[in-house]
Amino acid sequence: MTYLRSLLICLLSTLWFTAPVGAQNAAVAFGSVKADPSQPVEVTSDALAVNQADGSAEFTGNVLIIQGVMRLSADRVLVVYKTDADGKRGIELLEAIGNVILVSGPDAAEAQRAEYSIDQGTIVMSGNVLLNQAAGTLTSQRMVVNLTTGTASMAGRVKTILNPSSPSGANSGDSN
Repeated sequence: MTYLRSLLICLLSTLWFTAPVGAQNAAVAFGSVKADPSQPVEVTSDALAVNQADGSAEFTGNVLIIQGVMRLSADRVLVVYKTDADGKRGIELLEAIGNVILVSGPDAAEAQRAEYSIDQGTIVMSGNVLLNQAAGTLTSQRMVVNLTTGTASMAGRVKTILNPSSPSGANSGDSN
């Protein structure tokens, strides 16, 4: 028992001194396949309102956005458009609000809000973020997903439960 306690104290002190002071960040892989933000964006919803004055579109009710392997659903999504120097119009930002769910491969994340910057290929999720992966579950207040690299970083009181061992035979096969 004393050996386990010493080992635990040593492990915790090692983790404590290797983390930046005051930081509560975690980096994780997200999605089994890297997404391509240049692919077309398909949007399905119950209703659509277009604002000609500011060039935005608001999708409401069971909104589903599909782009390659990435799926994003929410109660409401505001699409903000941009016009480049050549006059070509494209999507600048997607703002998802309410019951936001992001799925890429086997990974899924939930939050209250998400902002997808198309040009950067990043999605910033905020408000009670819950990330479910095969290895476990993480929670935080904010998560930034980089779709092109297939990585994510979490910040704001990150919490997870680590299992020291898994039952024999668990996760021993590959489902691909």
